[in-house]
Amino acid sequence: MIDEGFDPDFPPGADQQLAALKARPAPAANGDVHDLRALLWSSIDNDSSRDLDQIEVAERVNGGIRVRIAIADVDSDVAIGTPIDQHAATQTTTVYTGIRTFSMLPEQLSTDLTSLNEAADRLAMVVDMVVAGDGSISSTGIYRALVRNQAQLTYNGVGGWIEGTAGAPPKVGASADLAAQLRLQDEAAQIFLGERHRLGALDIDRVEAEAVILDGRVQGIDTRRKNRATELIENFMIAANSVMERTLLKAGAPSIRRVVRTPERWPRIVELAARCGETLPKEADSGALNTFLQKRKAVDQAHYADLSLAVIKLMGPGEYVFARAGDANLGHFALAAHDYTHSTAPNRRFADMVTQRLIKSVLAKQPSPYSDGQLDSIARTCTLREDAARKVERVMNKRIAAVALEHRIGETFAAVVTGVTPKGVFVRVLGPPVEGLLIRGQQGVDVGDRLTVKLVSTDPRRGYIDFAA
Repeated sequence: MIDEGFDPDFPPGADQQLAALKARPAPAANGDVHDLRALLWSSIDNDSSRDLDQIEVAERVNGGIRVRIAIADVDSDVAIGTPIDQHAATQTTTVYTGIRTFSMLPEQLSTDLTSLNEAADRLAMVVDMVVAGDGSISSTGIYRALVRNQAQLTYNGVGGWIEGTAGAPPKVGASADLAAQLRLQDEAAQIFLGERHRLGALDIDRVEAEAVILDGRVQGIDTRRKNRATELIENFMIAANSVMERTLLKAGAPSIRRVVRTPERWPRIVELAARCGETLPKEADSGALNTFLQKRKAVDQAHYADLSLAVIKLMGPGEYVFARAGDANLGHFALAAHDYTHSTAPNRRFADMVTQRLIKSVLAKQPSPYSDGQLDSIARTCTLREDAARKVERVMNKRIAAVALEHRIGETFAAVVTGVTPKGVFVRVLGPPVEGLLIRGQQGVDVGDRLTVKLVSTDPRRGYIDFAA
């Protein structure tokens, strides 16, 4: 953490600020804050998540499905310029190391006071929209509310149930109303997804590693895959983020946009498609790319994860960009979204907390709480810190994987090339999903090439995993 410029410790004054927040009276509804606690809100997140940033509820109305997404009102507890805010502004993100989570905010906030925990009354910013059968969104509004999470659920518990491959989680099985509510949310999410596909958004299956830790020791590595529950939340969050950005644009307010630029290595993506007997246009086209990916998923499921990973690596990471109303929009290539920001995770991303403050200023018809220069600096810092966090997480993931793979030296694995850099060629095996350095047989390979590799050595202290082709 320290090597990458993070400060794992909170500054002087944070404890006093927390003590003052704990002593405040419980939140209450008033003329500016709607009381929506009676709605059947629920959250769906990872099994281990304790910082709950959003909850959802839906109802069928004339014209479609009304979806409300409540986002934790972190700004109400963290004022600009306070010690906790200043720490968040320098860190900009929560860092997940697999062994320990280094929260951007003190845990008493992110997992309690500002977390939308089950059976707790919390302040939130609500994005309210109606999605029609054709995917169009209307009647959008954003407002403050008092909410209560009625059911904390997990992706693993809900996903299989929605897909029909597993029984209902206990809370869902015990409530017909909650079951119907989640079915309706899934219906709305699938409409969102269909419209996103029509616009050219990519639908990529990510395969992520998840450490299995027992009594402080690494027992192994599990594979985490997307399911209908993760898809539900992903589509809701994309819709909410788009509504947030469009609201700022309509008001002529500045914003911090989340962008993924047109891939510089598009010719390599075209080359990978040609190897599969498919033709992509010379100019980058997310719609054509998604059509190709979905076709490959249907005809070659066994290698689809390799192909998806290669495309992700060739597209490159996202970034934050300060934008004024009227500025040219770089857009989000992967999501095929022209107007996009980050707003739905203010407990763990500073950019989202800033967006929350910008939205509040628009709703109150007040000037932006930040100058253009400050927003530009925040956007750059958030991008740099996000990259640094990825480095920390990547190194820690390799250390964890090195421990888990110590007993498998000499085994062979199917792998895909994920990086060709001055430091060397990197490959990723998929069972389990682990990345390492290719120390032999690296000549002439490029991102997306599939290889068979042998695990040569591991060094948990340095996080080294070496393969040979």
